[in-house]
Amino acid sequence: MRAFAELLDRLSLTPSRNGKLVLVRDYLRAAPDPDRGWALAALTGDLSFAVAKPAMIRKAVDARVDPVLFRWSRDYVGDMAETVALIWPVDPSRRRNREPELSEVVDALREAKRGEVQGLIEGWLDALDAQGRWALLKLVTGALRVGLSARLAKQAAAMIRPQREPLPPDPEDPAEQGAALEAVDASDIEEVWHALAPPYADLFAWLEGRGERPDAEAPGRFRPVMLAVAIDEAVDFARLDPADYEAEWKWDGIRVQAVIEQGERRLYSRTGDEISGAFPDLMAALDFEGAIDGELLVIRDGQVAPFGDLQQRLNRKSVSARVMADYPAAIRAYDLLAEDGEDVRALPLKARRSRLESFIRRHGSDRLDLSPVVDFARWDDLAGLRADPPVGAAAEGLMLKRWDSAYVAGRPKGPWFKWKRDPYRLDAVLMYAQRGSGKRSSFYSDYTFGVWTGEGTLTPVGKAYFGFTDEELKQIDKFVRDHTTERFGPVRQVRADRDFGLVFEVAFEGLQRSTRHRSGVAMRFPRIGRIRWDKPAREADTLETVQALLERIEAGGGRA
Repeated sequence: MRAFAELLDRLSLTPSRNGKLVLVRDYLRAAPDPDRGWALAALTGDLSFAVAKPAMIRKAVDARVDPVLFRWSRDYVGDMAETVALIWPVDPSRRRNREPELSEVVDALREAKRGEVQGLIEGWLDALDAQGRWALLKLVTGALRVGLSARLAKQAAAMIRPQREPLPPDPEDPAEQGAALEAVDASDIEEVWHALAPPYADLFAWLEGRGERPDAEAPGRFRPVMLAVAIDEAVDFARLDPADYEAEWKWDGIRVQAVIEQGERRLYSRTGDEISGAFPDLMAALDFEGAIDGELLVIRDGQVAPFGDLQQRLNRKSVSARVMADYPAAIRAYDLLAEDGEDVRALPLKARRSRLESFIRRHGSDRLDLSPVVDFARWDDLAGLRADPPVGAAAEGLMLKRWDSAYVAGRPKGPWFKWKRDPYRLDAVLMYAQRGSGKRSSFYSDYTFGVWTGEGTLTPVGKAYFGFTDEELKQIDKFVRDHTTERFGPVRQVRADRDFGLVFEVAFEGLQRSTRHRSGVAMRFPRIGRIRWDKPAREADTLETVQALLERIEAGGGRA
């Protein structure tokens, strides 16, 4: 457990992407099986414990520490695992002779009954030091938050293969040259990931050259997704030929992959998480043999509904018949990855597009249609369509794809570009602030902001926690501390009236109606576009302005 705790601690303090890769690679090279396999599962989000709940940790600490002191400490530190790790009073009579290994913790939690978990956690907390306690609680709750994505963890695993020079000839047969191990890419691991189970003994045997590559041909498997890079308008258009590229709308849903192979029916998010269970109506309606890449949307009478409608279907463990009827899910297909057992990803886009069109003609329905190609001759033509798309609010921009591009995993520079519409912007007044988590736990970095109502009061319209620099964070944090009017646990209310307040220019991707918010609207992906130290609070936008913008968005405009 000590080595895993050290890894998490160093990851949380290392901002560099390459630095994180090296840390994970070195850990996976040095740690024994099965510890490193369980660590990789935790880092990729594939390890959870159904019987372990955060409430058990709170109950355990309340039995050892004054509850009021713990709540105050939790509010100050900003992270439950870190607070418990630091405040936990070790009971010498219950201290174990040695610290548990990572695999011991995992095995015990996987086999434990619900009533046994709290006792196990208390015993381990007594046996570990503060760093080990923090890592244990992160592991149990599944909230690692060390700035490492699942793909980055897989990339680090790919790096553990030692790159050797070709071996010298066999003395008994000089013609026989020894072979070097070929490099492994993260996409190679993603190809076989769904055929693996933690602690990944077969994976590590392959990566270290001790075994064969795990079988990647399992029916219903996930194919690593090809992603686009944001286009640099000032640079890229000058060197790109419009004739080389296809353009299509970037639909405002979530990217998915639908796979039906040999009776296996699965729907994946772009990160490879299976979400079939939340969309049984959609999967039952699909009838093909192959794999398609597309956008998950709510479509009624051929028209794409706002993203807010799709949100009614997302992140549900179960879905009722009424919800399925009210929010019919469908896929708008972008690409064809496999058809009747043939992998077509290596074909150029033009050939895949031709096959996809035939595929949709045979298998399309009100739950599966084709994303149309946007006709254009010059980049200026496309710019006009991007600014005012005829498809309305359902498109968040354009995709540009080279006609000769193969479908490759990751985010290669050049074949595919995304050209998103400019964000909406409003001026709002800071109302509340809350401490962040991780490295921001000492700063008030989560901000709730509002606009003026007709009665002259502020009503919240959104919350943002990014869009500012570290230096700006320090300035806002000081403003919050200097102008706090009330406290509600970890939240501070900040002075905000007609004559005084801090104005944010808020950038966001859209608005939708919401019964959960006092203002009746909710922002999509808000971030702080600019801090308006110069602007009086009374000049911030009004709820009437926000509602008028919402109506224009719903009608298909909004940025004009």
